[in-house]
Amino acid sequence: MSLKKQFLKSKPVCKVSFRLDAPEVSGAKTIQLLGDFNNWDKSAEPMTALKTNDFTATLELETGKAYEFRYLINGSVWKNDPQADYFAANSYGQENSVISTTV
Repeated sequence: MSLKKQFLKSKPVCKVSFRLDAPEVSGAKTIQLLGDFNNWDKSAEPMTALKTNDFTATLELETGKAYEFRYLINGSVWKNDPQADYFAANSYGQENSVISTTV
């Protein structure tokens, strides 16, 4: 797994690349990146599957905020990103990954 942030100088946006490596999500057919940025909408576009069986997505997020998110694998298994900036408790007795776009 990896998270990469790129703060743009031209506008108040942080380009965030999310990547799940094949060994970490073995057997995954679809993975969705769900969070505050898409209202946890389960009909959101799935992440892009690469030929290597890795999954990737890049989002432009407003700077100066913190966004909770999780990965939904095959529509049924939730997974956090261990490289998240920190974790926050959710209403299901678990934790969500959090990414901060504060410069």
